[in-house]
Amino acid sequence: MCGIVGVIGRGPVNQLLYDSLLLLQHRGQDAAGIATSQGNQFNMYKAHGLVRDVFRTRNMRALPGTSGIGQVRYPTAGSSASEEEAQPFYVNAPFGIMFAHNGNLTNWRELRESLYRVDRRHINTNSDSEVLLNVLAHELQSAANGVSLDDDAMFRAVAAVHKRVRGAYAVVAQISGYGLLAFRDPNGIRPLCIGRQETEEGVEWMVASESVALEGSGFAFVRDVEPGEAVFIDLDGRFVSRQCAENPQLVPCIFEYVYFARPDSLIDGVSVYDARLRMGEYLADKVARNMRLGDIDVVMPIPDSSRPAAMQLAARLNLDYREGLIKNRYVGRTFIMPGQAVRRKSVRQKLNAIGMEFKGKNVLLVDDSIVRGTTSREIVDMARAAGANKVYFASAAPPVRFPNVYGIDMPTQSELIATGRSDEEIARAIGADNLVYQDLQDMQQAVRDINPKLSRFEASCFDGEYVTGDITAEYLARLGQSRGEPGDEGGASGLQFNMGYAANDA
Repeated sequence: MCGIVGVIGRGPVNQLLYDSLLLLQHRGQDAAGIATSQGNQFNMYKAHGLVRDVFRTRNMRALPGTSGIGQVRYPTAGSSASEEEAQPFYVNAPFGIMFAHNGNLTNWRELRESLYRVDRRHINTNSDSEVLLNVLAHELQSAANGVSLDDDAMFRAVAAVHKRVRGAYAVVAQISGYGLLAFRDPNGIRPLCIGRQETEEGVEWMVASESVALEGSGFAFVRDVEPGEAVFIDLDGRFVSRQCAENPQLVPCIFEYVYFARPDSLIDGVSVYDARLRMGEYLADKVARNMRLGDIDVVMPIPDSSRPAAMQLAARLNLDYREGLIKNRYVGRTFIMPGQAVRRKSVRQKLNAIGMEFKGKNVLLVDDSIVRGTTSREIVDMARAAGANKVYFASAAPPVRFPNVYGIDMPTQSELIATGRSDEEIARAIGADNLVYQDLQDMQQAVRDINPKLSRFEASCFDGEYVTGDITAEYLARLGQSRGEPGDEGGASGLQFNMGYAANDA
């Protein structure tokens, strides 16, 4: 999962991009990068680490310009921890293009081979994002027919991208001398939204993964980018858009509402916070059907994203609610940390139990989901060590039984604790006295209650149904075989350089 942002401003945008990436930091802590445009020159800096650690004053001063893009990243299947795979990416032909992508392509290997053999374009990394960038560059060259770009050419290029590419992708691309191009895959799996701000110098535009990046930077939320839609904003702030997919449908990733997105974001007409409250209500009904409520003394969330669901569950069941686990906010998410041993160690660094809230009590712990089970098992052990009498567990999401191939880092079934296990077996594996999972239809209905227009969701990690229709058992087997534990992530050095191009290079 990644967070992306693009800005067309009236003044310097480096600080604006930096602030926006801070607001999207929850979407990836592996690397961060910013690229700005000044005249016909690009300026870029990217490195491993959190936004606050990557960018120093000297880096920010070397990022002048009134437009630019940025990304926070963690590596997904098919990529590595190599610094060269941090984004933004860049190509210089046929136009200078800086590019950032959130999602994962399911046919990137075939595309890479086609780019090399047919399009004669060289791919330097194993990143599907670089593949997508080169597909876009090739289609822009074809659509422009060797001359300068116009709106129609850009939209024809995006339409051609949609025909060639499969998977999940939300994209921001800065085209030298032209402006900002942004688009979303025809299924709308990954989120992307538009914001606007009026200034004395003129209108400014921002496109970002979540509305929180817009609002936290002073921009008013305008709307979401539609599935298959492309948006172009030129350097003067002129905004145009066009539907570029033949059969677009909105099938957003349900995991955005469960876990990834910030609760104060609005995605496809749904308040993430409200969705999590409603998930808590549906989960409460399931708990009431499967447990004796008199056996539960207190409900506790596993911070942070499960807090709304736990609060609503406790209120609906008239149970006491307590904050018994305190989170160290300076430790990264265990879910997206590479390496099982690293994740296990990080749980103890990340959470600490307040003994008086556990001692002698039957505790119902509520989490947003259970993926590998590492965190759940460590927290149950922590609760017992703090003196809990009984430890029950409730998940606001159903069992995760299948790999996700659209940008969430859980690609192999062998890593998933729910694969091949019943709920009772999972409870024993994490050491809980009882375990209740949310039903899939209830989780989906919790989101649909807020926006009834959402008739379908990308929920493949729960039901094994892949919306792009191209995922086979052979594909998943190859994905599992190709996955390896990432190695050393390297030091704190980054990549910074400046590039100048003629605006209409062909």
